[in-house]
Amino acid sequence: MALDPKLLEILVCPLTKGPLTMSPDKTELISYSARLAYPIRDGIPIMLVDEARALNADEDRK
Repeated sequence: MALDPKLLEILVCPLTKGPLTMSPDKTELISYSARLAYPIRDGIPIMLVDEARALNADEDRK
């Protein structure tokens, strides 16, 4: 199930209020400013800091 592009335009990182980027495999929304990846489960972004995983050095491209 794909995430609606219009939804991606309005979602922001709950921690930094910065923009989010879709991961290449389309399973996470990435906040480079917070260095966190928020999961997408069944087409629903889980925008909870406690549910996010920290980006590793290889993923932190900004």
